[in-house]
Amino acid sequence: MAGESANNNEIVIPSITRVFLAPVGTQAPADATSPMDEALRNVGLTTEDSLKFNSEPNFEQVRSAQSSYPTRTFQTQDAATVEVDLQQWSGGNFRAVYGGGTISVVTVADPPNAKHYKFVPPRIGSRTEVMAVIEVIDGGKHYRYVIPRTMQMEGVSKDLAKTKEAVLPLRLAVQGGDDLDAWYVLTDDPAFATT
Repeated sequence: MAGESANNNEIVIPSITRVFLAPVGTQAPADATSPMDEALRNVGLTTEDSLKFNSEPNFEQVRSAQSSYPTRTFQTQDAATVEVDLQQWSGGNFRAVYGGGTISVVTVADPPNAKHYKFVPPRIGSRTEVMAVIEVIDGGKHYRYVIPRTMQMEGVSKDLAKTKEAVLPLRLAVQGGDDLDAWYVLTDDPAFATT
């Protein structure tokens, strides 16, 4: 059919995904494949079907008596979120999932010199923003979602069932500002070349 551009090379199957977190202000990756700044910490193993990036703009509609349809639609705000379930339990991942908090060492008497750790979630008003990079690889195609500022803004619910691994639910809301893009994608996919 005229104008049809069916191309199965433009189908993306994420064979490998990774999530990296760093303090806000960390140097963003320059492109889709170059090494990332050392401050970007890989959160490790995640469940195979949990990674989601959601872009959710909001719109208002103007209705008029002369039309059954809206006569004008305008965008009122942007919103985007990242969701992924972390399989690795670590201090860094606990802090990411809860939006900050503190970890301190608790020394116990028996056995001598054994160390235990105490995690305290952040108090109201002390959540910290982080930078996030989501990496998606499909064969020779690479995509990096770069999110300069994001913040954990949901409750944390963990299933501690005997029959499956317990995961840490990382839920991040993209933060914006006039001085930088709220999020963007870097890719070496030739399908993005302008024609």
